[in-house]
Amino acid sequence: MSTDTLLGIFPKMEPVVRPFHEIVQARLDELGENPFAMANKASISYDKLRSVLRNDGRRTDPKLEKAREICAALGLELYIGPPRETGPVERVEIAGEEFAHIPLHQAMLSAGAGAYNGQEEVIDHLAFRKDWLTRMGLAASMAGLARVHGDSMQPTLWPGDMVLIDTRITEPKIRKKDRRDQRRAPVYAIIDGGEARVKRIERPSEDVLMLISDNPDYSPEFRQGDDLKNIRVVGKVVWWGHTVKE
Repeated sequence: MSTDTLLGIFPKMEPVVRPFHEIVQARLDELGENPFAMANKASISYDKLRSVLRNDGRRTDPKLEKAREICAALGLELYIGPPRETGPVERVEIAGEEFAHIPLHQAMLSAGAGAYNGQEEVIDHLAFRKDWLTRMGLAASMAGLARVHGDSMQPTLWPGDMVLIDTRITEPKIRKKDRRDQRRAPVYAIIDGGEARVKRIERPSEDVLMLISDNPDYSPEFRQGDDLKNIRVVGKVVWWGHTVKE
């Protein structure tokens, strides 16, 4: 989704140099998580977090790939710090709190067979608290809003619901089946053969995607081989709001 229509810009901030283990611990404190619980939620090894946090003299600095995995699990960029803005963002202050305007696009995301969208015109904005976006690991300039239509994602998403999309996250993680892991697959906004859709994506391997609906009347859809070329992930859905109509 384009962010060219956004106005204004956040002031430039000077980087603060901090040890990696301090940044990891500060992020865990911000999320209100302990290392063991966070490792389970993010599906990473607990030992990877423990090795950079231990205070018994055996703490180790992680190698690049390990640092990348830890940062991804905590919603941090690899440069180590809160997500940076990649473009201009309109901001507003309300009652002493700073808010960022996130654009609502005219494009509709189909919870069903798919919707054709000829344009991504911005038709409105919704203000989100800047500190909430930071806690969510979201950069306002890489976020967008769209509405849903269709019934395949009910009861999670209903026609008219608004979804917030993190357009930085375009590579669903590979997650092999594990009966102990009861988490549901994440929800993504995708372009499927030119049609805008919203589905849960399960990725059991590098070359297989499953598009999953929450409505049991809709069967899972498999994409593999050449069919994967027709899928473009717009971003991960990280929040939604229900529209109540009489």
